[in-house]
Amino acid sequence: MTTATEVPSVLFIEGELNIYRAAEVKDSLLGALVLSQSLEVDLAGVTELDSAGVQVLMLAKNTARAMQRELHLCAHSPVVVEVFELLNLASFFGDPLVIS
Repeated sequence: MTTATEVPSVLFIEGELNIYRAAEVKDSLLGALVLSQSLEVDLAGVTELDSAGVQVLMLAKNTARAMQRELHLCAHSPVVVEVFELLNLASFFGDPLVIS
């Protein structure tokens, strides 16, 4: 008997990831986690990241852990890399910081 392995879903976040879009992005992330065992979040299009945006990403990571699902951040934009380095968050997320 063979088992199928699930292909990770990909969620693209583009534009500002800030207090003005935090609720919208939170709903998208948590909704995608409910639908997938493994979620990749592509951050290549993020042009602004503030503390509210960081909190949304951290909430999504913690929620994925609690649900025993995988959430990986990928294709970090330069803005995301700058904020993650400033706040020393790379180890929290556990994903390599790679600029697309």
